[in-house]
Amino acid sequence: MPYEWSPQTPPITSNDWQLSLWPYRSLLRKDFVLFIGATAAIVTLPLITVLGTAILWGLLPFFLLMLWGLWTALSISYRRGEVLEELSVDGTTAHLTRHNPKGDVQEWEANRYWVTVHLHPKGGPVENYITLRGGDREVEIGAFLDAAERLALYDDLKCALRG
Repeated sequence: MPYEWSPQTPPITSNDWQLSLWPYRSLLRKDFVLFIGATAAIVTLPLITVLGTAILWGLLPFFLLMLWGLWTALSISYRRGEVLEELSVDGTTAHLTRHNPKGDVQEWEANRYWVTVHLHPKGGPVENYITLRGGDREVEIGAFLDAAERLALYDDLKCALRG
């Protein structure tokens, strides 16, 4: 799961705990380089047949443009996925911090005893949308997780906030 409880899983008995959430990465950075290299090698194979001809110089710019486009698209996808949400709960307060891809930080804080977790199976922007309500605001948490992960997170958060 792309979230982690600290100090235990899930924190049912402790009053002080932290939850960190991040988007799932199916392609790690080292695999990113391997993927680009393998793609370049596979696409280069047909170019071997036209080696030493003028056709190579006609095809080469399109080959390089394709590699540049693939590299750029994957890099943009990586930057958009650099989200980190941290929910810290101590004896009296719950504090949610969201680090967005562009570097800005959003924060929310409420009295721990008034914080409630809400699941919106169909009404939110994604299926099984989870919000935390406390004080005068309601904030989302884990919108980048998939539907099954949000359901598991919802159950864990309900147990953790009860304790």
